[in-house]
Order: sequence, then structure tokens, then C-alpha cells
Amino acid sequence: MLTCSDSRTAATDEGGPLAARLLEDAGHTVTHRSLVKDEPQAILAVLDEALGAGARAVIFTGGTGLSSRDVTVDAVAPRFTRTLDGFGELFRSLSFAQVGPVAFASRATAGVIGRSLVFVLPGAPGAVKLAVERLIAPALSHLVHELSR
Repeated sequence: MLTCSDSRTAATDEGGPLAARLLEDAGHTVTHRSLVKDEPQAILAVLDEALGAGARAVIFTGGTGLSSRDVTVDAVAPRFTRTLDGFGELFRSLSFAQVGPVAFASRATAGVIGRSLVFVLPGAPGAVKLAVERLIAPALSHLVHELSR
């Protein structure tokens, strides 16, 4: 679990701990959590560290919006060897039902780097809950299995 934020601290980050708890509640193992600034080099450094440690899935929270500081997607997506377009499409569709037309402003995305899944989620707790409960947790074991074949 990697939270990217210029405004959150370990004490104020809600999205990262929520995602970790939801994944663990669903039977998945969370081996690492980190909070990094919205700086491309810092984001890529923690991504490389997680992949180098053998993470089968890396989940970022934060940095998917439209502000000039929301750079997580811009840093991570060019590394994808495959994109999972359906993830972003489904997330925005489900989000639309909850928050209305501003859902299209989310740049939530997912892809594959090597044999690892990478998800980039908004940092808002409601968005994290939606993505993890409805999309990631139910599909994660299957997706990891498919990547290992």
C-alpha cells in the first residue's frame, strides 16, 4: 500500500490504511505500507522497491485527480507493460452512481509491470472503499494467478 500525497501524514492518511484493512479482511496479505510525496522520482522509487521485493500487487492511493500535484498516474502508467483499461472504466462507472458526473475526472487506472499488478486509486476513503471492495479484492487472487501462468 503506497499513499502519494503532499497533504497527508501518517496520522491523517485515511485511504491507505483503509485499503490495507479491506484487503486483509478479504484474506489478502499486505506486506508493506508507505507514504510518499507527490513527486515522480519518489513514487517510482517506492514502486521499484515494492517490485524488487517481489510484490505481486502494488496499490497506490492518491494522485489521480486534476491538480498540478496529482502526478501518480503520470509517473506510474508509462511503466505499464499492459494496461487494464476495464479497471478505470468500471471504477468510474461505479463511482458515477455514488458521486455523479464528477466521477469522469478520476484518472484511476491499473496495469501490469512484469508479473505484478499495479493499481492507482484516488485517495478519498469512499473511492478507496469502492475500488477495493467492488473491484480489487474480489478479483485479486484470480489476476495474480493468471499473471503467474
